[in-house]
Formats: sequence, C-alpha cells, structure tokens
Amino acid sequence: MGEVLSQNEIDSLLAALSSGEIDAEEMSDASDKQVKNYDFKRPTKFSKEHLRTLEIIYEHYGRLLSTSLPVYLRKSVQVSVMSSEAIVFSEFTNALFNPVILGVVNFQPLGGNIIVEMATRLGYAMIDRMLGGEGAPLEKTRDFTEIELTIIEKVMSICMQHMREPWKNVMDINPVLERIETNSQFAQMISPNDMIAIVTLNMKIGDVEGFMNICLPFFTLESVMDRLNTKYWYANMQEQKEEEIEEYIEALIKRVDVPVKAVLGRTTIAVSDFVNIQLGDIIRLDTDVEQDLKVYVGNIEKFTALPGSSKDKYAVRVTSVMREEE
Repeated sequence: MGEVLSQNEIDSLLAALSSGEIDAEEMSDASDKQVKNYDFKRPTKFSKEHLRTLEIIYEHYGRLLSTSLPVYLRKSVQVSVMSSEAIVFSEFTNALFNPVILGVVNFQPLGGNIIVEMATRLGYAMIDRMLGGEGAPLEKTRDFTEIELTIIEKVMSICMQHMREPWKNVMDINPVLERIETNSQFAQMISPNDMIAIVTLNMKIGDVEGFMNICLPFFTLESVMDRLNTKYWYANMQEQKEEEIEEYIEALIKRVDVPVKAVLGRTTIAVSDFVNIQLGDIIRLDTDVEQDLKVYVGNIEKFTALPGSSKDKYAVRVTSVMREEE
C-alpha cells in the first residue's frame, strides 16, 4: 500500500499546483501500462522466431536449387532468401498481375496446400533455355502456350523434389505439384483473411533476375508450429548429423579388409631339420585329425572350424564363435 499524505503535505501540494511550481502532467504515473494496438483483422500467428526458422529452411533450399537447376538450364543459377513476412492472403493475391506462374503444391503429409509463385520473366527465361535458346526474357508479356506450361511444370516439379531435404529437421514432407495456374483468380484456395507466411527468394538465371515467393498458409503449418524455432531446428540437425556420422563410420568399417587365417596346427623342430626339409617330407603337427582348427581375425582368436573345401577351394566351416571374455 502506498504512503498516505498528511493534511499539511496535501495543502502544500495543492498550493504548488495553483502557483504553477509543479506541472500536473509531470506527476502522471510513469508506470502506467503502455497500450499496444492490435489488429483483429491480422492476428499475430507467425512470430519472428517462426519466420527466422523458415528463412533458415529456405536458405538451404536456395543452395540446393543453385546447384541442381544449372544441370537442366545449362546456365549458372543463384538463389538466395530476400525476406520473410506474415500477411493476410488477400494482400498476396492483390499484388499479382496476370499472367502469373502459380504452382499449387500438396504439402503432404501436412493438411492443405502451399503456393509457389515465380516471376514470369524467370519462367520465360527457363523455357528459352530448355528449348536451346540464350535464356532471354520476352520484351512483351503474353500468355503461356500449352507446351510452355508443360516445361514450367517439369521445372517446378524438380524444384519441389528439392524442398524435402531442407524440411527434414522439422518433419519429413513429400511436396507434390498438383497444377500450374496462370490466373490468380483460380488460386483462391484459402480465405482472403487467413494468415500466411511469405518467404521471398531472389533467383538469378544468367542475366535474368526475378523473385520466387513461397506462400505458406498458417493452417497448413499449424500442426508443426511448435517445431518452427531455431532451438528445435538446430538440435534436430545436430542429432541427424551425429546419426549420419555414425552411419558413415559404420559404412567405412564394413568396407575394411581384415586378414582371416585358419591355423592347422603348430610344431617345434630343430634348425638342422628345418634346413634339410625336402619336397614330400611330412611335418607332424600338434592338432588331432578330428580336432577343430583355430581361426584368427587379425591376431585375435575368434572362431573354431573344421577344414573342408568349397568350389575347388580350401575352406573351413565355423563350428563355434569365441566370446570376448574367452
């Protein structure tokens, strides 16, 4: 409870206010709570942490496209993340001008679709390169032909295949291109007021440059939103790296050649007998005919076996495995 003023203190305070010695505004409580405007039309569903994680995912995606697309386009390709933001779907569609290149992608196993929008100048450049041209964009925009759409669909499908790996640290996805739309009105797959995350990639094919926008609706990502944070992403990436290292080491070990020898027996002879050994001489060993042979892996006795043959080669049949404690 705050301190209670005496009557004299109250009178002095009122006198100071009347004379102007104290400004009433300066006496306002500095600890008043700051009011922050909240737009109910654009509820905050994507935090900065969510957007940052999406940027990390698509930075990886951009590197994959930069190395894979030149194989098909026969031209250097550079892809990098420009920005990410959360907006309502209507803002995204209102900014589109026909003809557009919109890839509607089934983001399975997550529910719902995502949209990949590619600048038309990039589409024309890809078509030109795939058909043997220099990859120059058209001077005047026009609608795409059926053949051109087939080529774009092929390139877009390749791009979707490379989207699997960057998402592995979040979950295993299998994005499948369902169709290509060139009219933005046919891409109204969600409500105009629904929130989406937009990740903008800058793509450069030779001298042609343009944007690729990845449109990720909230309801599509809702089930994995708790995984879209850098802490989870890096922790999962570290676990996968450790597993990959273990698998790599195991694969290397499996390819290592190790010497294996079966010892028929041992004996001790005099040096004079050794130097006089001739062809056909018999050396008596300390192993009985029916006794198992000792099999060594390196210098470690690992198995016992019986001698025999297999496909015109000497062989041994393992009869027991030596335990480590033995």
